[in-house]
Amino acid sequence: MSCCGLFLRRAAAASSCWAVVATTAIPRRLSSSQTSRGFAKELFLGKIEKKEVFPFPEVSQDELNEINQFVGPIQKFFTEEVDSRKIDQEGKIPKETLEKLKSLGLFGMQVPEEHGGLGLSNTMYARLGELVSLDASIAVTLAAHQAIGLKGLILVGTEEQKAKYLPKLASGEHIAAFCLTEPASGSDAASIQARAVLSEDKKYYILNGSKIWITNGGLANIFTVFAKTKVVDSDISVKDKITAFIVERDFGGVSNGKPEDKLGIRGSNTCEVHFENTRVPAENVLGEVGGGFKVAMNILTSGRFSMGSSVAGMLKKLIEMTAEYACTRKQFNRNLSEFGLIQEKFALMAQKAYVMESMTYLTAGMLDQPGFPDCSIEAAMVKVFSSEGAWQCVSEALQILGGTGYMKGHPYERMLRDTRILLIFEGTNEILRMYIALTGLQHAGRILTARINELKRGNVTTVLETISRRLRDSLGRTVDLGLTGNLGAVHPSVADSARKLEENVYYFGRTVETLLLRFGKTIVEEQMVLKRVANILINLYGMTAVLSRASRSMRAGLPNHDHEILQKI
Repeated sequence: MSCCGLFLRRAAAASSCWAVVATTAIPRRLSSSQTSRGFAKELFLGKIEKKEVFPFPEVSQDELNEINQFVGPIQKFFTEEVDSRKIDQEGKIPKETLEKLKSLGLFGMQVPEEHGGLGLSNTMYARLGELVSLDASIAVTLAAHQAIGLKGLILVGTEEQKAKYLPKLASGEHIAAFCLTEPASGSDAASIQARAVLSEDKKYYILNGSKIWITNGGLANIFTVFAKTKVVDSDISVKDKITAFIVERDFGGVSNGKPEDKLGIRGSNTCEVHFENTRVPAENVLGEVGGGFKVAMNILTSGRFSMGSSVAGMLKKLIEMTAEYACTRKQFNRNLSEFGLIQEKFALMAQKAYVMESMTYLTAGMLDQPGFPDCSIEAAMVKVFSSEGAWQCVSEALQILGGTGYMKGHPYERMLRDTRILLIFEGTNEILRMYIALTGLQHAGRILTARINELKRGNVTTVLETISRRLRDSLGRTVDLGLTGNLGAVHPSVADSARKLEENVYYFGRTVETLLLRFGKTIVEEQMVLKRVANILINLYGMTAVLSRASRSMRAGLPNHDHEILQKI
């Protein structure tokens, strides 16, 4: 097989997720409606909740047939009609392009069918995200509209609110925006200064404040806005708490600044939005009064997981374009594709694409289960891994392309500029690492508190048990968490890797216990320690996703499953 053919085959292995669905007939068992603790949280205890991640999620044949109806027309539109270079140069998406996106139903992908949307599951939404990502400005515009802009309505909106707003949002007649960030409030979302004051007759709120860097801010008709309100607490004291509101531009007092001139995603509309004595009806409170911070966090969590499929879609296109160049560009009388250091870069890109895609669809499968499982840590891990993987892979592609990649006449430098924002928005990766680590440590701390207190008090039995366990660990304990063997969750061909995962999970749990014993509550100030904890967890989740997906591919006998097995190494 030629080097070029090998590169493209590796890229095909990274895109086999949907070929898998087409050839498998065994549906994934769904858990009961009872909310689980969450797969990632249990890793902090050194446990693998197999039922959450094995087998790899699958969709039904009906869902597959439905999604395939959209794939062809969307792919054709982005390939033949979207001029990404023009969008980047002019700093806006043409009106006719937006109208076509609306006609394709892309403004209502996750809006329920009864409200005029496509009603796609998280898994199918992620699949279309791969296609939409072929133009970053369009992808960001659509994501700001539905992944965060209108998502609050779907998550916590009343039936009256949904009936009033969702149909026009689903059709694209109205566009949504998410208004949280302020000039003095970025990552510290709880410090916002926008304020909404309830009128004396309690019929409406007077909203004042400014929001910055609002995607779709100049296009939107409907805004999800977060502002401080006075709330009477359970102890009768009055406190400032954040409340979420649905605000129409037609309420009056809503204005926006000029579009920002950005480094990348230049075609998306980003600007300041100002609210001056805007009268918001009391029935437009989204969720509970004072519950806005939780609403904001839930909205952001629900949108983060899809970044993995979007980035994977972009990377697969990048691999294809770069491989074509490497297979035709000659230096020293040889194609670039024949050099080991170039092959290494392609292997890295294919591996990253496969892992982030696996993590995304595993998380989407969890989110699609009944019972609203808590996947906030998993979604954050997908976002961190995918954004950093994208930045690394685009940089490697430019290295292969050399001077060609640096020139504005080619799409690669634009892809580099577009990719940089991924590490910043929807929660900076630094903040998300702290969230990943502290949320998991808090979960472990609640469960391990009694044991840790016994150790601190010098309880003889607990101390001896701990010493005995650590002695066995130091002598090379055999760890069996149920992934291998006759009744194991993984295919025998990946048993060695599964055993390494089991050992890593077990010793991670022991390390977590040691950290809680050593630092206690002061762990929140140990950012370098927390960063390492988060990085370990991200790697463990990536390993799990790859093993689950590769095992499924092997059992189904899918094309390129041999390359999927190589990815797990």
